[in-house]
Amino acid sequence: MIPAPDLITFGTRVLTSVGVPEPDARLVADSLVTADMWGHPSHGMLRLGWYVDRIRGKVMRAATEVVTVTDGGAVAVLDGQDGVGQVVTAHAAREAVRRAGEHGVGVVAVRNSNHFGTAAYFTRMIAAQGCVAVLTTNGSPAMAPWGGRAKTVGANPWSIAVPGGRRGPVVLDIANTTVARGKIYAALEREEPVPEGWALAADGTPTTDPRQAIDGLILPMAGHKGYGISFMMDVLSGVLTGSSYAGGVAGPYVPDRRSGCGHLVLALRVDAVHDPQEYGRRLDDLIDRTKEVPLAPGFEEIFYPGEIEERKAHDAERGGVSLPDKTLRDLSLLGEECHVPLPEGMAACSS
Repeated sequence: MIPAPDLITFGTRVLTSVGVPEPDARLVADSLVTADMWGHPSHGMLRLGWYVDRIRGKVMRAATEVVTVTDGGAVAVLDGQDGVGQVVTAHAAREAVRRAGEHGVGVVAVRNSNHFGTAAYFTRMIAAQGCVAVLTTNGSPAMAPWGGRAKTVGANPWSIAVPGGRRGPVVLDIANTTVARGKIYAALEREEPVPEGWALAADGTPTTDPRQAIDGLILPMAGHKGYGISFMMDVLSGVLTGSSYAGGVAGPYVPDRRSGCGHLVLALRVDAVHDPQEYGRRLDDLIDRTKEVPLAPGFEEIFYPGEIEERKAHDAERGGVSLPDKTLRDLSLLGEECHVPLPEGMAACSS
């Protein structure tokens, strides 16, 4: 197990070695390590090398400069100018909260950004400021449109987070595929098969081979419904914002093509809609009623959205973060390339 601060420090130093300013590098590293702490290695430190390759390939700028294209009071349009996705999105989140402070609601459209890690990282940031948060993004093609056999639709994840009552925030973060593509990359890292029903190989046959799944099609969640939701997220994140969409978006694992992804960020101030204390009481009551439902066979507890991640993060704070062996080996090589020594805790785990 590796202490989370050691991982964050390592990630920060790797990113600064390729020109990312230190505060931005620490934000990115924190977002990746947080994903690992939440139990989502698909969006964790395995992606650090991808970001470095994209910066070296000059398709993602190390120094992020966000430009305001339109300032409409409660609504703004930002251009990330191919900057680091986490930095662009954190800027957009702050802008949405600031505008919500003035108008009750703030909506920020983002074009020309990059992959930003986990959407919940940013919706939680907004919820901590007393706002309901909605964040959409688009990504490179992962699934076929319903009835088709060529991939043109991204997983296009989205997140909703709300301030909590006595339990803390309630957070939903999902992709519209049966599983996020990053989880297939995580299975590849662990050299494990993926479950049946996740993906099809390029020839259209079902597969449990993660490499065939990456080269083929990931299936939509809930059949045609997952495809429909994903299509609309591409409308909100790409078409509406003036960014790229469908096959025009490149993923973070592509080292030589600009991303072109877009985001839509919404912050709605709770006290502009309802008394915050009464809201908190009602939310607690909803959760209490939900958790009191009789359990189905094979289940020990009912969780509200985001609860599992909260628990895993608390455990990781005390006991450290576990990474797959391949991820550790890759990070060790990345450190050597960037002349960044492994922290003692990481070195012990990778040896």
